[in-house]
Amino acid sequence: MFESLTERLEGIFKKLKGRGSLNEENIASALKEIRMALLEADVNFKVVKEFIEDVRTRAVGREVFASITPGQQVVKIVHDRLVELLGGVSGQIRFGNRFPTPIMLVGLQGCGKTTTAVKLAHYLIKQGKRVYLVPADVYRPAAVRQLWILGEKIGAGIFDAKDLQDPVMICVQAIAEARRMGYEVAIIDTAGRLHINTEMMEELKKVKDVINPSEILLVLDAMTGQDAVNMAGKFNELLGIDGVIMTKMDGDARGGAALSLKAVIGKPIKFIGVGEKIEALDIFHPERMASRILGMGDVLTLVEKAQATVDEKAARELEKKIRKNEFTLDDFRDQLTQIRKMGPLQDIIGMIPGLGNVKALRNVTPDKGELIKITAIIDSMTKKERLNYQIIDGRRRKRIAIGSGTTVQDVNRLLKNFAEMRKIMKRMTKKGGMRRSLMRGNFPF
Repeated sequence: MFESLTERLEGIFKKLKGRGSLNEENIASALKEIRMALLEADVNFKVVKEFIEDVRTRAVGREVFASITPGQQVVKIVHDRLVELLGGVSGQIRFGNRFPTPIMLVGLQGCGKTTTAVKLAHYLIKQGKRVYLVPADVYRPAAVRQLWILGEKIGAGIFDAKDLQDPVMICVQAIAEARRMGYEVAIIDTAGRLHINTEMMEELKKVKDVINPSEILLVLDAMTGQDAVNMAGKFNELLGIDGVIMTKMDGDARGGAALSLKAVIGKPIKFIGVGEKIEALDIFHPERMASRILGMGDVLTLVEKAQATVDEKAARELEKKIRKNEFTLDDFRDQLTQIRKMGPLQDIIGMIPGLGNVKALRNVTPDKGELIKITAIIDSMTKKERLNYQIIDGRRRKRIAIGSGTTVQDVNRLLKNFAEMRKIMKRMTKKGGMRRSLMRGNFPF
């Protein structure tokens, strides 16, 4: 996400390096380019104008600390202003004292509302909450089925509306049922609608008046840019929303909607959807996002993702193996599985400080089919072969290829890459070896 903007800003800041002081002249051209970069990222025009003027005021005449360059000083000013633009602090869900806490999801058709309801339920279940899903989209039977299938998969309770067709009555009965069954949170998946559809908006108002939700969260598609911001303004005017869940952020290279929303409508982004999987919903952290936009990485999110997917004991064992150069094909397969659980590889690279701007890694796009093929090849080996790949001769390679449904060439390529990876790991265990290896483009897969 934000790749285009990040690339533009990095180029601009590079030009400021080597200057001894900041003045109107040497930052004017930089601010002009930042302005163009933000406009090209589809950030609201008024927001860009205020942003640039504010950065100019903060930067001009400011003394440069001896320990940093003028370029770094401007980066810090832009970073601080970006954090403010993105909302300043992370927005939290208000649960209140009621049981269950009603959370109402609203938005347009096709913005990913039903999927987001399940993702949010999954997130809250992971936080220890008992969550009840309410299918109030009576106009799209597929949405109700989707909610049932995915809801059962994550262990959430789901209200069975049976023949009820009135969304207001569905919500009233669902809340009563959730309370009776001891659920702590009820997430209401309403039907998608346009703000200009008066009848449909009145329906939402009735639901709001009857259940008095603790939170009304607007689900927006980040890919729609300023249309999403305009839509958020209308929904806020008619319903009074509490925050936004921005979906499809992983596919939004520009980020104009995310950068404009808080300044235009005054409501925070609370969560972002970063993939298709149920667990691909993250809390929106303005400071972390600002750091990623400026190519500074996001170590905290990376650590949180690793903690959520990697077994700590297994990680310690793996570290010992790597240090002793005992990394096997079994370990390789396990690591591929865990990395895939952490999300898209491009996002992981972007979270590592300094690697997001390495050109050799920018276009790393691992083929899912290739990862499945690698797993099949390793699974077709004997335990002895996985522990010592060097015993795999021509006869064994042919047998493994037949067993995995691949070719001998595929097996040869895997073994060659694995041998190269072991060499890289050996170098990485030396001081400073990791970054040097990756900057050369020596990524393991």
